[in-house]
Amino acid sequence: MKSNYGLSIWGSGNFDIEGDTIVVNYANRPSLLDITQEIRNSGYKGPVILRFPHLIKKQIDLLFGEFSRAFEEFEYRGSFNAVFPLKVNQFPNFVNEVVECSREYNYGLEAGSKAELIIAMAKTPIGAPITVNGFKDKEMIALCFIATKSGHNITITIEGLNELKTIIEVHKEFTKSFSDALIPSIGMRIRMHSSGIGVWSKSGGYSSKFGLTSTELLIACDILREEGLLEQFKMIHFHIGSQMEEIGPLKKALREAGNIYADLKKRGAKGLESINIGGGLAVEYSQVAKNHSRNYSIKEFANDVVFLMKEISKNKGVKEPNIYTESGRFIASHHAVLVAPVLELFSQEYNEKSLALKEKNPPLIEELYDLYRSIEKTNAREYLHDAIDHLESLLTLFDLGYIDLEDRSNTEILVNLIIKKAIALLDTKGREDLKQIEDKIQEKYLVNFSIFQSLPDFWGLGQHFPIVPLSHLSKTPTQAAAIWDITCDSDGEIAYNAHAPLKLHDINVEEEEYFLGFFLVGAYQEVLGMKHNLFTHPTEATIRFDKNGDYSIESILEAQNLMDILDDLDYDIGVIDKRLKSNIEESSLSDDEKERLLGKLYLYLSENSYLKTIQASRG
Repeated sequence: MKSNYGLSIWGSGNFDIEGDTIVVNYANRPSLLDITQEIRNSGYKGPVILRFPHLIKKQIDLLFGEFSRAFEEFEYRGSFNAVFPLKVNQFPNFVNEVVECSREYNYGLEAGSKAELIIAMAKTPIGAPITVNGFKDKEMIALCFIATKSGHNITITIEGLNELKTIIEVHKEFTKSFSDALIPSIGMRIRMHSSGIGVWSKSGGYSSKFGLTSTELLIACDILREEGLLEQFKMIHFHIGSQMEEIGPLKKALREAGNIYADLKKRGAKGLESINIGGGLAVEYSQVAKNHSRNYSIKEFANDVVFLMKEISKNKGVKEPNIYTESGRFIASHHAVLVAPVLELFSQEYNEKSLALKEKNPPLIEELYDLYRSIEKTNAREYLHDAIDHLESLLTLFDLGYIDLEDRSNTEILVNLIIKKAIALLDTKGREDLKQIEDKIQEKYLVNFSIFQSLPDFWGLGQHFPIVPLSHLSKTPTQAAAIWDITCDSDGEIAYNAHAPLKLHDINVEEEEYFLGFFLVGAYQEVLGMKHNLFTHPTEATIRFDKNGDYSIESILEAQNLMDILDDLDYDIGVIDKRLKSNIEESSLSDDEKERLLGKLYLYLSENSYLKTIQASRG
C-alpha cells in the first residue's frame, strides 16, 4: 500500500499528498516538485532550502491566539508577550519575515550575544520587547543602555551578581553623560530546582549553567534596593530546556517560578510584573504514531501556563504577572523544507539482468535460482530462511577457494532478490526477525547534500526529521532506505531504522530525477550547520503567495562558490588564484589550450561544492 509518510502526525496541516506529489496546503496548493523544478530550471543545482513565510505567520498566530483564548477563558488580567530567540535562526531572509509578519502582535526578539543584540536593535519595532540573555560583559550591557536611550523596550536578564554590579556601574557612567536617567528593565534568571527531561534537561536544575540561586536572588534585591533601583527589577526568567517532550516538568517549574514571583513581590519588589517562561515549546517530528515527540498540544500548554499563574497569584494575594515566552523552535521549524536530489541507488546492481549464471553452477547457486523463480506467499518465509542459510554457506566456500568471484556475485544478487520478494509477500508488522532481515537489504540512496551542514542535530543528537519523496506518492514504496550524503565521512548517513522505517521508491535516476524533502528544518539547523568538507549553506529561496493564491519564488540566495568558501576560512584567495593561473601559464600547453583551460578553471571556481547532476529526461 502507498505511504503518507506520517504526514498526519508531523505535518500540522501544512502539506498534503495529492495524486503523485506532495503539495503546499495553502492558496492554490502548488507541488513542491514543481517549485523545485522551476528553481533548477533557472540554473540552481544541488540542495535548496524552501522558505514559506505564511507558515511563520501561522505559528505566530497560533501562539498568540491560544494564549489570548486562555486569557479570556480564565479571566486572566496580565498581558501576553513573546520574543523570538535569534539563536534559533539568525538568517536575514527568515528574521526579516518574522519581524514583518508579526507587527500586529508587538512581537520582539531575544539576543544572547553582542551580534544578536545588534540585530535585535536594528530589527525590533520600537516598543516591542527585547530580552537579553546569556553571559554579558560591560560592552554588551552598555549596548543595552544605548538601546534603551534609542527608545527600545529592553530587559537585561542577569545570570550572576557580577552582571548586576556591572549594570549599576554602566548606569552611573551613563547618568554622567546623558540628561535623562533611563535604564533598561532588569530581569533575573532563576536557577530552578525543577528540570526538564531528555537531551536538554540540564537547562534546569541546580547544576544548570545559568541563573541565580535563592540566596543570590535575595542578595540581588538588596543591592538594587541600596542603589535605589529596585523598581527597575521587572521580570523573572526561567528555562527548563528546548523541545520539552512532556508537559509535567513544565507544570512543576511553573509552580516553582510562580511562588518565587509572589514571594519577591511581597518582599518589596514592587516593580516586578512579569514571568518569562523561556522557550521549549515542542515540535512533533515523528513519522511514526508510537514514537511521538511530545505529549501535549499548544492549547494544553497555554491553558497550563495561564491557569497555574492565576491560581498561584490568587492564593498568594499578588497581581497576576505578565507572561512572556521565548519559543523559537515552535515558530521556526515548520517554515523551511530542505529539498535534495538523489544521485544514485547503490544496490540497483542487484537485479536479474546482472546475473551471469554459468552453464554449470555450484549446486547451492542452482538451488538459489530455483528458490527465486518459484517463491510465492505460501513458501516465502521458508525460502527466505533457506536463502540466508545458502548465503552463509557460499561465502564460506568462497573464503576456502571452492567458488570464484563470479559465483559470489551471483550468490549476492540472488539472495538479495529473494529477500526483497519475500519481504514484499510477507507482513513484517510485529515480526522482529523479518525487520532485522529487511535491515540487511536496505537500499542506500546517495543524496546531494551534507548532513553536517543541513541536519546537524541528526548527526550530533540523533534528532529525527520527517523525510518524504516529492514524487511517486501514488505508488507503494518498496525499498527499505538508508540515506547517504556526499561527504567523505561515514557519519554522513541516516541509517535505516526498523522501528521507524523509511521506505522509498525503486527509481532509475538515469532516467528520471527523484527528490527527497526534509521537513521541519527551520530551527537551529541552518545556524548550527558546519562546513565539513567545505560544503556550504544550500541555495535558499522564499516562496510567497499573492492575493490570487499564485506563488512566486523570491530572495534566491545561491550557495557560496568555491573561492568564497576558502575566503571564509581566511585563505588568501588572491594568492590561490595567482598560483592556479601561473601553473597553467607556465605549462607546456599551447596558448590556445591555456586559454581554454583557464576558461574551464574559472567556470568551476564559480560553482559551489555540491555535485552537478545530469538533467534526466522526463519523457
